Amino acid sequence: MLLCFAVYKCAVSPTGDRLYIISYFQHKLLTLARDGTLLATYTDPALAGLIGLHVTPAGQVLVCGHLSHTVLQVGWEGESKLATLATQEDGVRCPMSVCYSSTTSSIIVGQWRNDNILVFRVE
Repeated sequence: MLLCFAVYKCAVSPTGDRLYIISYFQHKLLTLARDGTLLATYTDPALAGLIGLHVTPAGQVLVCGHLSHTVLQVGWEGESKLATLATQEDGVRCPMSVCYSSTTSSIIVGQWRNDNILVFRVE
């Protein structure tokens, strides 16, 4: 049996005390302390194929579920979902990347095999 834990993306909290790592194949978000200690593991059926990750300057954690066609906000501790930001109903198809623009108060979502970049205003 082949076990695969591929790190697709990682991001650091603005304070530098947390490291967020996503695994596409295991559908997990891991939160580590600066010394590498595992602080939290987050999984959610609504978040399959994690591939996009962004931590805002305010410490908000945004993740993309490529296979579930969703973009979520997860708590800074990495243990709970705070909000569903966009879904397939909003036009999201196989999201690959997400970032937050404080200039426009919006999230920007890039998609696989799609020339359209989605922009969602958030408050």
